[in-house]
Amino acid sequence: MSSTVRREAGVLAGVRVVDLGRYIAGPMCAAMLGDLGADVIRVERVEGGEDRYQYLTGPGGDNGACFLQWNRNKRSLTLDPLAPDGKEILARLVRTADVVVANLPVETIRQMGVDYGTLRKSRPDIIVVHVTAFGPRGPYAGRVGFDGVGQAMSGMVYLSGLPDQPTKSYASWVDCSTALFSAYGALAAILHRRATGEGQLVEANLLRSALNVSSFVLMEQALTGVNRVASANRAQSSCPADLVRTRDGWIQVQCVGNALYKRWARLMGEDHWVTDPRFKDDVSRAANGAILSERTQRWAEQRSTAEALDALAEAKVPAGPMFSPQQVLDDPHVNAGGYLQSLEYPGVERPIPYVTPGADLSETPATIRSRPPTIGEHTTAIMTELGYSAEQIADLRESKVI
Repeated sequence: MSSTVRREAGVLAGVRVVDLGRYIAGPMCAAMLGDLGADVIRVERVEGGEDRYQYLTGPGGDNGACFLQWNRNKRSLTLDPLAPDGKEILARLVRTADVVVANLPVETIRQMGVDYGTLRKSRPDIIVVHVTAFGPRGPYAGRVGFDGVGQAMSGMVYLSGLPDQPTKSYASWVDCSTALFSAYGALAAILHRRATGEGQLVEANLLRSALNVSSFVLMEQALTGVNRVASANRAQSSCPADLVRTRDGWIQVQCVGNALYKRWARLMGEDHWVTDPRFKDDVSRAANGAILSERTQRWAEQRSTAEALDALAEAKVPAGPMFSPQQVLDDPHVNAGGYLQSLEYPGVERPIPYVTPGADLSETPATIRSRPPTIGEHTTAIMTELGYSAEQIADLRESKVI
């Protein structure tokens, strides 16, 4: 499939986004805007950005899965943004843009001349989405960080795993939630600009996103001083809710509220536990959750995963299987739901399964229209759009500016 972005109708058709992102938070934000029809131009170093080489999908080349997922629907311009000619190219590009997305340190974007204070002088309607690790204020403002740092500082790692072995999530939920908040802010800023003609600065950071996700735990701690500790996979606010082993795998069973608990108790053959004061409400059940988890485990280990899930579904008790990544790809519901879309990519031997945008819109759908670009695939076309001649482009290539 060609990587040329087809300008199909989308709610953000006509909006140009300059993506100065790296890794996940910035690129995912820009990708979401591209899914909605924006023309997204990814700017990266001449040799390619670091995220092109994370989770390699083939032998050599720019085949990192991290890059492939979050750089769909984009065009690629390679550029040295700190070289004098490179700064001029970037300035010219930004003058054609509506939104600039950057997850870079403050000092770096100032050196590049793309901080909001600089850009608004010549473009009062520019929207700058700036993502950092810790935000612009406070004693950590100048520090750098990644997803795992945000997880650790949110309180969630402390409450995961076991007390003597805290456990970080393999999923990059801090990066991804930051991208969601950033895209949410960008869309609000676009609506505001359409109504008023004004641009604005949208700021998001990893720590703040992590705190948003963990806010209910922080609120509980502030109000009750409960001082919870990790309990592996068993929930702490309602039970039975745990990951238990079947004869041939694992399943997650999760009950919240009295109605679901009563269904579980009947299925387990423990109807008398419905009136047991140890299990009278979610708080009491959580305090005695080890008993409920052990009972669920004894029930599950006598059954296959399929048998256990069928029985739980019949009883209308929320449950699901624990999948390996391959089992996710093979699952009939995942495939029937249209949650994966395959695209070819140069250098990758088989079609790549892309996870499709996370919400369906009946009138203005978000779509994956094109594969991610190879390094600098659209540099010549974009430079031509910016008014550079073929001779100028050749000279800039020779000098390694592009």
